[in-house]
Amino acid sequence: MTKIKICGIRRREDAIYLNESAPDYAGFILSKPFWRCIDFKRLSEIDNVLSKEIKRVGVFVNESVEYILQYSPLLDIIQLHGDETEDFLNDLRTKTNCEIWKAIRVKSSNEINEACKLPVDKLLIDSYAEKTYGGSGKVANWDLIKACEISKPFLLAGGISLENCLDAINTIEPFGLDISSSVEINRVKDREKIKKIISKIRGDESI
Repeated sequence: MTKIKICGIRRREDAIYLNESAPDYAGFILSKPFWRCIDFKRLSEIDNVLSKEIKRVGVFVNESVEYILQYSPLLDIIQLHGDETEDFLNDLRTKTNCEIWKAIRVKSSNEINEACKLPVDKLLIDSYAEKTYGGSGKVANWDLIKACEISKPFLLAGGISLENCLDAINTIEPFGLDISSSVEINRVKDREKIKKIISKIRGDESI
């Protein structure tokens, strides 16, 4: 079964919506200046509401190891979405028990090939958009991704929506899907949109 991550969780209400629909992962943007960013206090408040069955993923962009470790007690997974090096990953690995994921913005097969060599547990393959590290809502180059031999489990991100989620699964066969902007209305997570896309992916009309 394809895993589901709903990213960009910012409010207690969002946690309630996730508890109802039970995705596998909840993603929290923990780096500025991204508009979905939340601070430690807000993360703690949401953590108290969110079901323990849903794994917490903290998303960081070009932060120090020390900065990341402040948040790690509340996280199951650390997702690095910047230009972090192999040395950085190795250092972080020695200081946390969290899973480590590395996000890559794909322009060519070279980014995927190089990322597969990194000391991380999973990859997140996102679309490339100039001047942004993610969250663009732009669909990734599926043909390019499909043509690559990817040796690590990976989540597919980039414009995953109710309309294309099953095509993404059937075409790419990812470990999971990362979903954010398509389940928002006016930059706010929407209960029905979350419910519908999770129901469609799982084929469970009871959600």
